Amino acid sequence: MSDLENGPDDAAETGDAAQPSDGDEDVAGNDVTGQAGEGDDGKPGAPKRKGKTARKHTVGKVLLASVLVLALATGLGVTYLYRHLNGNLNVVDVTGQLENRPEKKQVEGPAEPLNILVMGSDERFGPNSDGSARSDTTILMHLSADRQRAYGISIPRDSLVTRPSCKQEDGTRIPGGTDVMWNEAFQLGGPACTIQQFEQTTGVFIDHYVVVNFESFENMVDAIDGVPVCIPEPVVDPEHNINIPAGTREIQGKEALSYVRARYTLGDGSDISRIKRQQAFIAGMVHKVMSAGTLTRLDRLVRFLDAATKALQTDMDNVVKIAKVGVGFQNIGLDNIQFLTVPIEYDQRPEYAGRVVWTPAADKLWAKIAADEPLSKQLTADSINAAKLPGADESPNSKDPSSSRPSGQSSSSVSPSDSPSSAAEAEANGLCA
Repeated sequence: MSDLENGPDDAAETGDAAQPSDGDEDVAGNDVTGQAGEGDDGKPGAPKRKGKTARKHTVGKVLLASVLVLALATGLGVTYLYRHLNGNLNVVDVTGQLENRPEKKQVEGPAEPLNILVMGSDERFGPNSDGSARSDTTILMHLSADRQRAYGISIPRDSLVTRPSCKQEDGTRIPGGTDVMWNEAFQLGGPACTIQQFEQTTGVFIDHYVVVNFESFENMVDAIDGVPVCIPEPVVDPEHNINIPAGTREIQGKEALSYVRARYTLGDGSDISRIKRQQAFIAGMVHKVMSAGTLTRLDRLVRFLDAATKALQTDMDNVVKIAKVGVGFQNIGLDNIQFLTVPIEYDQRPEYAGRVVWTPAADKLWAKIAADEPLSKQLTADSINAAKLPGADESPNSKDPSSSRPSGQSSSSVSPSDSPSSAAEAEANGLCA
């Protein structure tokens, strides 16, 4: 176990504290206990210990391993980084507010499946606001027990659902409602009400939650010097001072924030097309973080980790717990990290024009997630993965070995370019085909 896992009181104040101890692995996943020419007993001439195969840098390395690397390379020390990043987190445990929770099914695997509900928060402050928060983004991140696949499933804010009542921190109750928009739960009761709504609507147990502040999200993008996007037509919105040229380029700062928020000025103006652009942006961000250009740049890693922890409200009370979740992604190739949307259709009732409802296929999707079963090609037909970004001429994996999937694994994903109608769909969603 590393000094980081021991906690701040057990870690040394210098970078020497992060040196691997006997029986540990180094940050690349290699066995560092056996020396050349020595066997298991450490004597010359004994049979050589077979070293472990080096693992590729994947999502799991970003949080835990890079903290150790930074401690060694910069001399800051594990304790400093641990305390600094922990101090950035806003930890709120909402377990006591959740009721009638679904049972988490037990499945076979080297670990347990994890379901993490991610909510984007857009707090409103200023002279004309009430200081409340809203969430236009809800994504379930599911990590399989065999650590071979991960799904990010978006839920449209315009989804009409039956919202259950939920308990506030002080014990008072927020009444439920019928045919109400999905994002009302967050506006009324924050993450606890959204988790309660999700669990009661889907039957899927939530292990952890994360709320990402959109304003801080901008700093995360800046920390890695932008995220690649392909925009088929210029985005011009003078009212909000948005002017993004068409083409393939990396965007950052307020331009990136405007892009993920844009709705009426790009694509068909629907919330669904905005979701697809957000999925493509997150996929591009995952690829950028895992690229050699970030992993080998200590300044970028420091800025990204600092910005990411400042952006989060979560029930995970220290960065080690977050890192351990990330390590679960270490054997998953980028093409098996898939982003999709819950199956929906537009509500046909005139009074709910523009709103969407979940189709029967949604029940199949949530049942498979609850049982930790692979999703069918039909359910993932319009998915976006981090290995093949919309508008890219070729898979980023072919250029960046650090983001490739382990050998012998095949992808079950279907990229947008595999569909005959992909060009029209991409245009409607404001994405390049």
